[in-house]
Amino acid sequence: MKLCASLVLLAAAVACGAATGSSLRTGLYGTVTKGPLSPVCTDATPCSGPAADMLLVFSRNGSVVARTRTRDNGSYRVALRPGRYVVRAAPTRINAATPAGASVPQKGFRRVDFFVDTGIR
Repeated sequence: MKLCASLVLLAAAVACGAATGSSLRTGLYGTVTKGPLSPVCTDATPCSGPAADMLLVFSRNGSVVARTRTRDNGSYRVALRPGRYVVRAAPTRINAATPAGASVPQKGFRRVDFFVDTGIR
């Protein structure tokens, strides 16, 4: 009877651990800006600004593993497993984010700011 109760408790502990272990505590956060916003930059018309509601696509080994949208101020936060990722911005004509990749640390979140070229000249 004690063995049966011990197995039930062990199974419950493993199930609880698996549930809490699946929530990622690593990833990336930062700000995405885009530009140029117009062919001519002036004091009244800045060259770049926040990339509001832009989709960021994170890929690893050729497979998309996460997507997130920026907020109105261009900020984003995404939970990812530790490792190196290729980052693409969509939709843009060029679909390139600079830098084109980012590394997620073994612990915590790393700040990585991206710039997206709008192609306006």
